[in-house]
Amino acid sequence: MIIPYDVWCGCPTNHHISSNRIELFSTFVLLIVQHMTYIETERLILRPFTEDDAEALFAILSDKEVNTFLPMFPLKDIEEAKVYLQNKYIANRPNNAFYYAICLKEGNIPIGYVHVSSDGSHDLGYGLRKEFWHKGICTEACRAVIGRLKQSEIPYISATHDVNNPRSGKVMQAIGMKYRYSYEELWQPKNIQVTFRMYQLNLDGQEDRVYKKYWNEYPHFIEETVD
Repeated sequence: MIIPYDVWCGCPTNHHISSNRIELFSTFVLLIVQHMTYIETERLILRPFTEDDAEALFAILSDKEVNTFLPMFPLKDIEEAKVYLQNKYIANRPNNAFYYAICLKEGNIPIGYVHVSSDGSHDLGYGLRKEFWHKGICTEACRAVIGRLKQSEIPYISATHDVNNPRSGKVMQAIGMKYRYSYEELWQPKNIQVTFRMYQLNLDGQEDRVYKKYWNEYPHFIEETVD
């Protein structure tokens, strides 16, 4: 989205501005925020989590089966869900521009989440209530986020999955990510030994770039074939 020059000229740094220009500038800023934080696909709405989403988030993250491959323990009650929601999605929102609730269009109630971390890994993560598994929803949501990322300055994304969770790897493959290497980690906070596969998608055309943090920190190897 391009903001007209005359609107920028009326920004709050200009001391001789009319109320109309301030209102116009504010409207454009709001449109930019909405453009970056709201995505609509054929079946889905991707939007920021709000404080009203605690029960929906609890339904996702309290399920033990959903939690199996997540780096956290299941949420125990709605109060814990409220704290998690506040810390993960509300308080850090300015630093987490690409954190979305996955909602079906019919209800606009979160049934999952998808996000890209703001650190150097640009890690793509996603999760979904189990009654919505195997319907292509995570793939659809991830593709939409990648489309939005291509409008940003993020040069690549990475993603990892437990070798015991090959369906997650299928999502990574479906959205165009390429397998780079595998590594072994004593995974916290569950304190279990896990073999991860690392996938990457370069968004800026530098196909030879490989994110090497996990390679450098953990025992690693390259599998000739992956599921």
